[in-house]
Amino acid sequence: TGVNLHNALCEAKNIPPYPGPNRMRDCYCTVNLDQEEVFRTKIVEKSLCPFYGEDFYCEIPRSFRHLSFYIFDRDVFRRDSSIGKVAVKKEDLQKYHGKDTWFQLQPVSADSEVQGKVHLELRLSEVITDRNTHTHTHTHTHTHTHCQGLPIVNGQCDPYAAVSLLGPSRSEAKKTKVKRKTNNPQFEDVFYFEVTRPLSYTKRQFDVEEEDVDKLALRVDLWNASNLKFGDEFLGGVRVPLRVLGQAGVHDAWYFLQPRENGGKSVKVEELGSLRLNIVYTEDHVFPSEHYTPLRDLLLHSANPVSASTAHILGEVCREKQEAAIPLVRLFLHYGKIVPFISAIAHAEVNRTQDPNTIFRGNSLTSKCIDETMKLAGMHYLQVTLKPIIDEICTEHKPCEIDPVKLKESENLDTNRENLRQYVDRIFNVITTSGVRCPTVMCDIFFSLRESAATRFQVDQDVRYTAVSSFIFLRFFAPAILSPNLFHLRPHHPDPATSRTLTLISKTIQTLGSLAKSKSVSFWRRSPFFFSSFFLDFSEITSLLFLFRFMIKRAQGRNRFGMKNFKKRWFRLTNHEFTYHKTKGEGALCSIPIENILAVERLEEESFKMKNMFQVIQPERALYIQANNCVEARDWIDILTKVSQCNRKRLSTYHPSAYLNGHWLCCKLSADAAPGCTPCTGGLPANIQLDVDGDRETERIYSLFSTYMTKLIKMQEACGSKSVYDGPEQEEYSSFVIDDPQETYKTLKQIVSAVQTLEQQHTKYKRDKFKKTKEHPIGDKSFQCYIRQQSESSTYSI
Repeated sequence: TGVNLHNALCEAKNIPPYPGPNRMRDCYCTVNLDQEEVFRTKIVEKSLCPFYGEDFYCEIPRSFRHLSFYIFDRDVFRRDSSIGKVAVKKEDLQKYHGKDTWFQLQPVSADSEVQGKVHLELRLSEVITDRNTHTHTHTHTHTHTHCQGLPIVNGQCDPYAAVSLLGPSRSEAKKTKVKRKTNNPQFEDVFYFEVTRPLSYTKRQFDVEEEDVDKLALRVDLWNASNLKFGDEFLGGVRVPLRVLGQAGVHDAWYFLQPRENGGKSVKVEELGSLRLNIVYTEDHVFPSEHYTPLRDLLLHSANPVSASTAHILGEVCREKQEAAIPLVRLFLHYGKIVPFISAIAHAEVNRTQDPNTIFRGNSLTSKCIDETMKLAGMHYLQVTLKPIIDEICTEHKPCEIDPVKLKESENLDTNRENLRQYVDRIFNVITTSGVRCPTVMCDIFFSLRESAATRFQVDQDVRYTAVSSFIFLRFFAPAILSPNLFHLRPHHPDPATSRTLTLISKTIQTLGSLAKSKSVSFWRRSPFFFSSFFLDFSEITSLLFLFRFMIKRAQGRNRFGMKNFKKRWFRLTNHEFTYHKTKGEGALCSIPIENILAVERLEEESFKMKNMFQVIQPERALYIQANNCVEARDWIDILTKVSQCNRKRLSTYHPSAYLNGHWLCCKLSADAAPGCTPCTGGLPANIQLDVDGDRETERIYSLFSTYMTKLIKMQEACGSKSVYDGPEQEEYSSFVIDDPQETYKTLKQIVSAVQTLEQQHTKYKRDKFKKTKEHPIGDKSFQCYIRQQSESSTYSI
């Protein structure tokens, strides 16, 4: 089962004013799974109706009970205090799915902030005793406790449990020992409570007061043992009536912890304000791979012809193109077909574009797919390129405001303008010199965009550049500079002053990237020739030849009985492959794909008693090469490192010496596959192995088709109408782009058939799940609600 969450945090209104002369507040909002913060917005200064307008997308890796949103106020001393919260139960998320909803902020109370669950083991035993000819029953209640998922309070969790037996005339409490530094405590303490009552079958009158076990209850409260003067913090509790013991006298169950009754302060809800949210929550149940073969095959053949393809149809029926783009890109990346797919849909869009100035400027399926591809394939490239300078900007806090109206009294306009110019200069330089590190998949896509645009608009010479710049600058680098936290360049949103600096830099980079002549950047001195050469570096990088030289190489041992001697070979490097040839112009004797280069490092002279040697490390072997001189060796290491720097499986350690005579000369280990003994010097490992489950993404696409089934049927009708009637298109069908109605109709028929088959599998799964209900914690309303909803659902009738 996979769970995704997409939140649009829009705005808050009517926040209570600050109790002082200023009255305004500096507010931010957090997204929490129970009490674990997973996202934080920027701070909106001096407002009681802050507008955030931020999107947050994540895959939820664990179970949870509440999706919560907290509004915090930061005062002049940078102290944060909570104003209110919105807590949506997991079972209620579907109510608000995809809808703009105003939620009233609720008060935040330590007594209501609970999470986790407790396991209770209760046993009831009766002992009959005879005291002074009076027969009594002594009921011993035995309890055993342990917990999971308790909240961490102020960075620590030292829990203990308070166990009480509650009744009409008694309240007896016992405490466990404190368990230090754990939010999953297992308490070894066993408590006994004694209850006295007469035998049920005896008519005699007794001196003791009668107690009915069925009227008693056991209460377990969890507390965090705090060293602070304010006392221990309440973590949650449960109340269990002893009647659950029944005839067997045994009860063993998990319970969700609950808030303390009447624990919160009496605050009028309407006084706290409200928060507008748009929550998209999806939960997918993934079957074995063979169930998805028909739909997956339809999707992977979407490049030919693209106008009648399954991917194109998905983009047409989805309410938002982003819905379709995310699973499509991940699926095609997983199967290595992303470049032909995007090339095909981009070519079709270019052919439909009439004005070259609007090329790729809309929120089409093409633009959304390229955006998503750049996020996935280019994330490490983005970090390598921008993170150092972004960190510096966020640390230095240099003023860069150039609007005289917003200038502070202590600031100088000329100084600020120079600070901004230096930052823009440095960022633009790191971007324009990063082409060699751009991931191959992005370069291939940019090359395809350039070719399609140049062919479609042959008169306009600039369109081949703007087609690329609209993505690389406007949709990739500029957004990352504007919101570095969303691209993992910073852990949180920058403070307001730094955010303003990044906004100015981002706008300037956008203007430069679009080749616009703007007075606002008149201080920037760059020639049009420089822009042209830069965009060629990205869009023509598919055929770019970096280096070629004669060098000496040692045989790699690819042949089991071949001699590992040294030979002179012609080496050639492009951004796709590193090859060597017997001589210039001949076919390659060996080709190493760039993505197979795990590291490029110097080789110690002691290995072969030869200078200027370096090694190109591959998954199964290393290629040892001797350059003609030390400068050339450095150049080769540098360029090979740059073109492979964004590879997903780069090594973090290597062997600086060769493997000879059954061991590594550097560390003396005998295993030729032993991990490296020295940290790599050619940059940090990429660590961006794309973990994509192809079946999960196909299931997500099935869910989208199932959701928009009525639109699929409407599109079928539109194809029929367009094929039969040669007149003006009916208004209800005008929203669909249909180039080939007959082929599109055939594809739609296949999609409906594949969706029907999967729908039957889901129906069977839901029935089986209802029959095989496993134990869930008492109080798990989300599971009960889920079972009820799934048992009532039925298959589509198409």
